[in-house]
Formats: sequence, C-alpha cells, structure tokens
Amino acid sequence: MARPTHLECTRCGEHYAADRPQTVCPKDGGILYARYDLASIKKTFSPGSLMGLAPTMWRYDAVLPEATPVTLGEGFTPMLPSREYDNVFIKDEGLNPTGSFKARGLSAAVTMARHFGLKKLAIPSAGNAAGALAAYAAAAGMEAHIFMPKDVPMANRIECDYYGAHITLVDGLISDCARKVAELKEKPAWSKEGWFDVSTTKEPYRVEGKKTMGYEVAEQLGWKLPQGIIYPTGGGVGLLGMWKAFDEMEELGFIGSERPNMISVQAAGCAPIVKAWDEGRPTAEMWPNASTLAAGLRVPKPYGDYLILDILKKSGGLALAVSDAEILEATRHWAKVEGIFAAPEGAAAQVAYRKLWDSGFFSDDDVVVLFNTGSGLKYLDVLDTKDAQAPRPPASRAIAGIIGPY
Repeated sequence: MARPTHLECTRCGEHYAADRPQTVCPKDGGILYARYDLASIKKTFSPGSLMGLAPTMWRYDAVLPEATPVTLGEGFTPMLPSREYDNVFIKDEGLNPTGSFKARGLSAAVTMARHFGLKKLAIPSAGNAAGALAAYAAAAGMEAHIFMPKDVPMANRIECDYYGAHITLVDGLISDCARKVAELKEKPAWSKEGWFDVSTTKEPYRVEGKKTMGYEVAEQLGWKLPQGIIYPTGGGVGLLGMWKAFDEMEELGFIGSERPNMISVQAAGCAPIVKAWDEGRPTAEMWPNASTLAAGLRVPKPYGDYLILDILKKSGGLALAVSDAEILEATRHWAKVEGIFAAPEGAAAQVAYRKLWDSGFFSDDDVVVLFNTGSGLKYLDVLDTKDAQAPRPPASRAIAGIIGPY
C-alpha cells in the first residue's frame, strides 16, 4: 500500500498532512485529494502486477492509503456487454456489498477512520450511503450515526437498523440531513468522543474508494478507455474519483492522454448540474423543491459541483436530465432485455445513452460504459408504488437540445 505524501486542495492547491483526519480545506472549503509519489509506485506497480490478485477494489492497494482495510469484498464488479447495443457495457455496481457502489467509498473512508482512531461516524444520506456506512462501521466495530430523509426506500432504513446503526429520520432532503450533522459539530462531545463527518466529499477517502471504478473500467477493457462513460450524478463522487484515477494511470504509464466523454445524468426533478451546464456556470445553484423517485439523485446541490462541471468541460462531455417516467420505463426495459434489475439511478444511464445515440452524440462504433449504481431490490417499495402511478412516456422522444428538460 501507498502512504499519501499529502492532501491537496482542489481549489487553491494548498497542501495538508495526510497522517491525521482531515475534512475540507480550511482556507476556502475546497475538497481535498490524496496525492501519492506515483514515480516511486510506478517502479513496482504495473498491469502485470495485478495478475492473481483478489478480485476486489483492494487489488489496487498500491494507489490506496496505507491502512488495514475494512472490507466486505467490494469492487471488481462485472462489466457486462449489452445485449441491445453494440460496444456498450454495463458496469453493474449493484453486486457490491450492501447492493450499491457506495460500498467502495465507505470501505475506504471507514478504513481510514479506524486507522486514525475515530469512534463515531456521522453521515447524511439519501439511502445507499447510509446502508454502506452502517455495514462497514459494524465490520470495524465503530458507531454509525445515520441522518436520512424519512421517505427513503424501506430497504435502506431496515438495513441500517439491522447493522446496529443509530438512525435519525429527517423531514426533508439530504441537505436538511446535512444540517443536522452540522449541528452536532457545534457540541463539545463532537471532539471529545471521537466523532467524524464522512459526508460526500467532506473527507478525502470516499473519492479514493470510488476511483477504483476508473481502474476497473480500464483493466476490464484491456487498459483502453472507452469513448464515453455515463454516470448517474447525485453527489458525483464516482465521477470525481474516476477522473482522478485516469490522471493517475496516465502518470503511471498505464494509459495515454485519451479520456472518455464524461456524461452526467440527473433526474428532471433535481438537476442542478444540468442547469449549471446549460447556463455555462462553473458552479451549481441550490435546486428548489427537489423531487424524484431516484433517491440517490435527489441532491439539491452537490458539494463537488465545481469539479463535476470542470470534468464535463475538459472531457468533451455534457449533462442531461431524464424524467421519472423515462427512468421507470428503463428500469423495466433493462430487466427484460439485459436481465439486470437496476436501481432507478442506474436506469437513468440507459435513458441517457438512448438519447445520446438517437442524437448522434455516440455512434455504434463508440465504446460506452453505463453505470448501474445499485440493485433494484433495494427499491421494491418505491418501484411497486411508482410504477403503478406514473404515466408512460411517449414512444418517440425529441432530444430537446440534449440537456432538457430540467
């Protein structure tokens, strides 16, 4: 494993020590990234060195922080060729522990929290991150304190309870849950009792766990990057992590300067990144009255918005929104055609690809990876209720300038 040389602010570039718990840059609130001595790592870490290693995300421990992993076998999920579209692959993150891609980030974050001797971990979550934290905290012998909207899918609430987490249901959105965590920080017990906030991008290591998706995409495609990656975007940590992984891989000599078109897909009822992209803004505004059946996409303003938008621009990608009706149709379509019971957030990627293929943005020759971020089994109550009520989308859809409606 590699010991990070330092943590670097993604806004001002300031460096901070990596041998203690850190949150965000105290100067400007920028997200901190772990940095490594890649020139030294390159001497012993190569694609060939991965042969025979366990098929988990910790096979990439050469570029992960040095600590004893808290692991449940997360990562190295299948890259399934689509049965419907040529050169399209579905990265099925629903096969991770706790049924979603959140397992990666929380495995890394809990690993480092235990390494630093922290005792109580708090998280605001739209659902799946809560379940992942609860599971990994249980595995680490730590306390998990969950703050999530009271209308989260039932599976998220029940799994947190069974893992022994402390649950607070909040009448509101994930942003309201984050305020509850912020209130806790004002109490003397926060520092005395070893509390720590593992909110999305509020600490450096969830990004490190999620970046392993980028290494896996490259490895599973023979160390060639696809022309496009479609990523359902709530907090956007996976998009940040993969982009970081691509930069690391280039410096390690695994790939060249090529990059995929990074596509951010959001729900029409909560699309702050799409709106900011359409308006040419470097950051997003708070989305009012956020509403979508895809709980993981109901993030009114991701903290890493400035990084997400910058990645879309640098990659030649874009952001687009899809309706709940389209998401429901795609969830059922993917199940029938691909044999994948996707989370609504993941099904949004299928809708996005169809729109971009219809518009000519992607051709049949382009290799494109769609991320299914979780298992539909965690949304049974949501899908059973919504599928009976939602109107069906028309059979033919206009591209609506690619990025609408929002």
